[in-house]
Amino acid sequence: MAASASMQSLFLANSVAYGSAKRSSVRVNQLVPTLHRYPNMRVRSMAEGDLPEEKPSTISEPSKIPPAAPSPTPFPPPPRTPKVSTKFGDVFAFSGPAPERINGRLAMVGFVSTLAVELLKGQDVFSQISDGGVSVFLGTSILLSVASVIPLFQGVSVESKSKGLMTSDAELWNGRLAMLGLVALAVTEYVKGGTLI
Repeated sequence: MAASASMQSLFLANSVAYGSAKRSSVRVNQLVPTLHRYPNMRVRSMAEGDLPEEKPSTISEPSKIPPAAPSPTPFPPPPRTPKVSTKFGDVFAFSGPAPERINGRLAMVGFVSTLAVELLKGQDVFSQISDGGVSVFLGTSILLSVASVIPLFQGVSVESKSKGLMTSDAELWNGRLAMLGLVALAVTEYVKGGTLI
């Protein structure tokens, strides 16, 4: 009630002052936004003959007007995890989570094991494959594929387990580099006609 009375008196005082000085009236929508933006500001109106020598202060003293209580800031809602599809077609789709991850994991294991066997036994990639490497490759492929797919069919996303250095993006890039490295190693040994090292 006091706020509406002070607003009415403020409006009437300003309209009288503006009406006598400028011969125009003040609309209500010009005053209301100003009051909301600056709650501690006090507006004075004066007639032409009552102007003091120094300008009046438009900022009120802090002791007369109590400061407005700060509004509590709402907490942001927790981030929602996207719903992960567990359908076979979605998991093994071309852009799905399984194909590139499984191929990358197999390439990482293959690249490291190929280099290790080459250093220990002195065999190139093609002689490793012909000396029984196919059965080891198939066994490793099945084991890693099943181990990679089981969490995806349970609805666990790869991004949900990513923290620190071991992120899902780092795994993708390491897998891509291992795929390129394995192909480059095979091509280099084929062109060279022997082991790289």
